Amino acid sequence: MTGVYESGIDLAAVVAIDTHVHIEVGDDGRTALPPDLAEAASTYFKTGGTVPTLDAIADFYRERQMAAVVFTVDAEFALGTPPISSIEVVEGAARNSDVLIPFASVDPHRADAADLARVLVSEHGARGFKFHPTVQGFDPSDEQWFGLWQVIDELGVPALFHTGQTGIGAGTPGGHGLRLGLSNPILLDEVAAAFPSLTIVMAHPSVPWQDEAISVATHKSNVYIDLSGWRPKYFPPQLVRAANSFLQDRVLFGSDFPLISPDVWMTDFADLGLKDTVRPKILKANAVTLLGLA
Repeated sequence: MTGVYESGIDLAAVVAIDTHVHIEVGDDGRTALPPDLAEAASTYFKTGGTVPTLDAIADFYRERQMAAVVFTVDAEFALGTPPISSIEVVEGAARNSDVLIPFASVDPHRADAADLARVLVSEHGARGFKFHPTVQGFDPSDEQWFGLWQVIDELGVPALFHTGQTGIGAGTPGGHGLRLGLSNPILLDEVAAAFPSLTIVMAHPSVPWQDEAISVATHKSNVYIDLSGWRPKYFPPQLVRAANSFLQDRVLFGSDFPLISPDVWMTDFADLGLKDTVRPKILKANAVTLLGLA
């Protein structure tokens, strides 16, 4: 793979790989979400509105001897707000390639979405893609998007999809018009079946559809689950059981930073009743496999 980004991560030196970190502010200071949605998310997660820059995030993870997958979300069609550039995210990760791994985001509604996806990987070095069906306003199982999934499949990089509840729009009238049902993980079963060589990551404990997520990941070996967006002490018990047994090779550490700190996540994670052989898989080994780092 060619491009501006080449990983410089010392896998022996990092203790964990956080597979879910948001870049919410661009180099020009512009935020990824409209102010009212950013405020709703901050209130939902009780963050106090802290929005670190990409370089500050790199320093944060460097201090903790962790690596992190970073991305933004291109939802211009649904929100009417220009996104933070995925090229900017990849270039920022290239500046900090000892700790950061860049995913890109393309709005599926763009006429050139598939072509842009090719460029972001082949010319810039993006290592995957992030989608948020609820915020971007699309049903991933609809065949009109299959051309994009085909291209990502051909590029050989993962596609990470938000699933379940979201703090974006939470607590506002009508949830700002955002539809939670678009992030039901059962919709990704259609995608995983149609593209068996496409690696799919279902982000978050998929509340209130946790059983659907476990079912899809159990049935489709090309599907992973990341554990971001919820503190581990609140994980549904069936998710903990699956992670500790039959899904132990396809569950990933993710925090959702800056909305949830990896420090808090790791403290809670230490108290989960997981096998000693499973913990290192979730914290690092499964991500190494997913991202092709070894």
